[in-house]
Amino acid sequence: MKQIVLLSDTHHTLDERFFPHFEKADEIWHAGDIGSLEVTDALKKYAPVKAVYGNIDDRTIRTEFKGNLYFKCEKVNVMMTHIGGYPGRYDKKILPIIEQANPDLFICGHSHILKVMYDKKNQLLHMNPGAVGDYGIHQVKTILCFTIDGKDIKDLRVVEFPRSKG
Repeated sequence: MKQIVLLSDTHHTLDERFFPHFEKADEIWHAGDIGSLEVTDALKKYAPVKAVYGNIDDRTIRTEFKGNLYFKCEKVNVMMTHIGGYPGRYDKKILPIIEQANPDLFICGHSHILKVMYDKKNQLLHMNPGAVGDYGIHQVKTILCFTIDGKDIKDLRVVEFPRSKG
């Protein structure tokens, strides 16, 4: 059983209000637009980090992380990318990859819009954790916390904080 914290779109900053949730994680997953390796270095102090780069990430981050990541957590096949869309509106570049990879859990970021939904056609759970950084359209900063136990993805919680004015 693993406790996962999923976040995206930090854009160079980590909000300290989320730190208590990182402390409870077995793994932290970041779905891109990291902004700075200082962000992932800080996350690594709490738990191992799996991450993909996003469209704002520079060569340094792209050297450290891949654009698409495939891995197994417990018995769940996971695929993570930054720009992915959502069921019925997947990015045209990512849909063939999803169909070939056949993940149980598909994770993306980019939109700054929290979305969790089941894709019946591709038989996968789609997660976008929204955004944590200070840049973008979002009014609320969000992360997802959940448990993976064998093949089960459960105990999903949304943690949110108002975006600071600034």
